[in-house]
Amino acid sequence: MVRTPRQLKHRVWIGIDVGKGHHWATAVDDVGQRVWTRKVLNDEGEIMDAITEGLGLAETVVWAVDVCGSASALLLAGLTARGQEVLYVPGRTVNSLTTGYRGEAKTDAKDSFVIAEAIRLRRDFASVQGGAGLLTKLEFLTGHRADMVADRVRLINRLRDLLTGAFPALERTFDFSRHRGAVVLLTGYQSPAALRRRGQARVEAWLRVRGVRSAEKVAAKALAAAATQHIDIPGHDVIGGIIADLATQLLALDERLARVDKQIHDTFAEHPQAEVITSLPGMGVILGAEFVVAAGDLSTYSDAGRLASAAGLVPVPKDSGRRTGNLHRPQRYSRRLRRALYLSAQTSIVREGPNRDYYLKKRGEGRTHIQAVIALARRRVDVLWALLREDRKFTSTPPVRPIAA
Repeated sequence: MVRTPRQLKHRVWIGIDVGKGHHWATAVDDVGQRVWTRKVLNDEGEIMDAITEGLGLAETVVWAVDVCGSASALLLAGLTARGQEVLYVPGRTVNSLTTGYRGEAKTDAKDSFVIAEAIRLRRDFASVQGGAGLLTKLEFLTGHRADMVADRVRLINRLRDLLTGAFPALERTFDFSRHRGAVVLLTGYQSPAALRRRGQARVEAWLRVRGVRSAEKVAAKALAAAATQHIDIPGHDVIGGIIADLATQLLALDERLARVDKQIHDTFAEHPQAEVITSLPGMGVILGAEFVVAAGDLSTYSDAGRLASAAGLVPVPKDSGRRTGNLHRPQRYSRRLRRALYLSAQTSIVREGPNRDYYLKKRGEGRTHIQAVIALARRRVDVLWALLREDRKFTSTPPVRPIAA
């Protein structure tokens, strides 16, 4: 129910356990007492009514959710429309905190209470409202792209598996994950017999009409592979049809990926520090978008160490008894943020420069490849943090500081 004005509290904290069909909201006061709780259907009318009730509880209301994604999109949009700031409490944090409260049962009401208590007691949770529109768009686009990339890997693996059985020489000849011309070839020719009947000149002309670069080389390699196999396996016609279908799907998926990449590029360009982020060697537009989505509001990190810790790049001690100095990777960190920083560091060592020099230095100290890349990623966090703080692009030489008078 809505409180009357004389019942209004100075401040309440409202935690929302997000679900697909419904959410559960719980408000606590400054001593941790429940003052309001209700089930909220994932419907605009229900959500706006609940927000109105929540705002009627106190002069100041602090909101938090445990999910930032499709399930919470309408809820976050409603809170944004009412000018409310929303904090994000990761689900892993909620699960770990739940064990400290009475009762073993896991319910939506209990989880929402734990979320509310977490933001009442702690001040280190990131906001999901800073640049909400841009970050939301990037989150959906990068998530959609990740799904498409997974589908692409599945298609390529299935295609190669079929070719290994039906036409192994051709499977060894081309890298179908990178060679578009080879995939185009498979939409028309899937067996050595078909390639030999057609001949190199006509296969070359067929590829050229379909816009394949270096069509003569692709045709020559394909005919050379066909010349090594004269046995047709049982069911080759059925297998050939499946291969052609998979190749067609792969080409269509690549076109869709190109469109999504352009959308990400155009959307990421709206970020005020997009050029600063992508100036760091190895940090392209896609990884830059992944970084800002995973990191969220960068103002919530007090220093570079906090950002590195959120990415799991800072080892934590696990001492016991007389054992000290036992460091290991933390259990709670953002896998997505770690992935973006790790991949950018790994990409940066391809070319000569300070990144590659630091990587080789760590390898010379006896570190494995993964350990050296992680060490480099941690070092790059300090560099990226400085670039973002000073709002300047990366240069291979440190900027000249003015000498104080």
